[in-house]
Amino acid sequence: MTGAFAEALDIAGPFLDAEPEHGEALYMTAVCQRYLGRLDDAQDALDRLKTAQPEFGRAWQEEGHLQRAKGRNENALQAYARACQHNPALTASWAAQSDILMALGRTGEAGQARAQGERVAGLPKPVVAVMHHLYEGRLIRAETLCRNFLKANPRHVEAMRLLAEIGVRFNVTDDAEILLENAQAFEPDNIQVRLDYIQVLRKRQKFAAALEQARALLERDPDSPVFLSHYAIEAMQTGDYETALSAFDRVLEKIPGDPATLTSRGHALKTAGESEKAVASYKAALASQPEHTDAWYALANLKTYRFDDGELAAMLAQAENAALSHTQRIHLSFALGKAHEDREDFESAFAAYARGNDLKRRQTRYTSDQMEEELEAQKALCTPELFAAQSGKGHDDPAPIFIVGLPRAGSTLLEQILASHSQVDGTLELPNILSAAHSLRGRDRSDRTRYPRVLHEMDGDELAAMGRRYIEETAIHRKGAPFFTDKMPNNFRHIALIKLILPNAKIIDARRHPMACCFSGFKQLFAEGQEFTYGLEEIGRYYRAYAELMDHWDAVLPGEILRVIHEDVVDDIEAQVRRILDFCGLPFEQACVDFHKTRREVRTASSEQVRQPLYRSGLEQWKAFEPFLDPLKSALGPALTDWRRDHTQSNAA
Repeated sequence: MTGAFAEALDIAGPFLDAEPEHGEALYMTAVCQRYLGRLDDAQDALDRLKTAQPEFGRAWQEEGHLQRAKGRNENALQAYARACQHNPALTASWAAQSDILMALGRTGEAGQARAQGERVAGLPKPVVAVMHHLYEGRLIRAETLCRNFLKANPRHVEAMRLLAEIGVRFNVTDDAEILLENAQAFEPDNIQVRLDYIQVLRKRQKFAAALEQARALLERDPDSPVFLSHYAIEAMQTGDYETALSAFDRVLEKIPGDPATLTSRGHALKTAGESEKAVASYKAALASQPEHTDAWYALANLKTYRFDDGELAAMLAQAENAALSHTQRIHLSFALGKAHEDREDFESAFAAYARGNDLKRRQTRYTSDQMEEELEAQKALCTPELFAAQSGKGHDDPAPIFIVGLPRAGSTLLEQILASHSQVDGTLELPNILSAAHSLRGRDRSDRTRYPRVLHEMDGDELAAMGRRYIEETAIHRKGAPFFTDKMPNNFRHIALIKLILPNAKIIDARRHPMACCFSGFKQLFAEGQEFTYGLEEIGRYYRAYAELMDHWDAVLPGEILRVIHEDVVDDIEAQVRRILDFCGLPFEQACVDFHKTRREVRTASSEQVRQPLYRSGLEQWKAFEPFLDPLKSALGPALTDWRRDHTQSNAA
């Protein structure tokens, strides 16, 4: 037996020499070293593995085994719990938790862990294999296995649920919704299916439907804090903050001081414009659990909040807490960056932001090469010939006003300006265009140019139907005004699709100095998406590719896009407001200039900033960090100097 483990180490060695962060080789090394009794060497391999792949469930399971071998059962219990969090198919981790909990006299929790393990063990082996592939990031393999299993077992609810989860990770949420709707019909009492269904409906911004599902769960058990929490979140999404806050308070009556609930309550208060109450709720979460770093970041994300010396000391102390999860460290790093920046300790601030971005980047699969390939396909296939053949065939509703660009480029400000107009409803970053593009790509992911190539093949009825569906699906976000905004920034990648299905829609390109825009994005931890922001080179290449694609749209759709420079808005708000309203065919209203007085829900990172008058002080904050930003400058290339694109300034006339 010992010889076999030694031979396995010899096999793993060359892999690690060639690729020091090779996951499977590090895992094999850790296992072998533990069996050989070399516990320190095993720990070293595991620490390297957890750093390289922090959400690799088997690494945490092996950590549990190692901690048990060292006689540290409490540490082992935490590791096994984290293993199951990252991969619920790890039956050995469920069984180990049950054994340790039973020995500690925590029989109720032991029974729950045992039941979870038995549930997984009772699933068909192909379904368990799907789970392992899914939770270890092999999505295509997981999808293939799951679809093959469902062909032979079309009503297997757990397989349907897993395929829906795969769809969500691929951002194919329409398929996920259908799968979960059917799974729920087959097993109405399956709570996990219902909870997944609610989350998918929320992702698709079908907030009323999600609220209905959450209400149905709550009616089954009105005292369940889990169901109350979901109900509160869905009520918040529909804008019913009074109901949401009441439900959060009921949860807190049942679980006093629950940090997650206090933090969610703070988010609701922030969105509703109750900043002081939001701060109090976040601070209550931290008083209850100082390691709840989500609340530290929530305070930082207010942008207007400044941490005092005691809070900075508390965060620095938490940074030394070895028990923090990967996600907790990400939240803490971005919060520390804000705290150091406010003190003008720019070196420490940059180090904290860089650490947070590095940790976050380890969770993503984003590559600049793949994104640039996608944008090049738009330029190659969305030609003057396409628009000559297909223009004017879509749905003729002029209501949408799309605000596109990069995040942190001033799009929330433009939305607030427009939403202050009596004829415009401000909505959200709506996912509908992105979903339409995903549906056009189809399931064959090897054909990377099917979309936008398919735009050449669609007939007028198909284009009009897609445009009409967009109007119908987004109606829930409107309040009766003839026009509405859609400020999903990534829609700049789909301007051809927008103009073909909604030829009368208006498009505004929100643009900001590349260094200011990119570094502001680098400092921001986004709720989801925007994976290109977690590296200076990545965000610089993205900005450059965005600017080049916008040049293409200007060339093939002359006069159809209004470029609005954030710095110009700050310098002369009234002139830019008049320019924007003229482009949209709207009469001037002073309320648009006085946008900060408008009371409305704002759900982006700039929510507090757009409730204040404009100040120039924020335009060049990046310059304090300039000594650290050479990789960004290099990646931006020519976009660093010609970002205004002078040939578009005819729009400014």
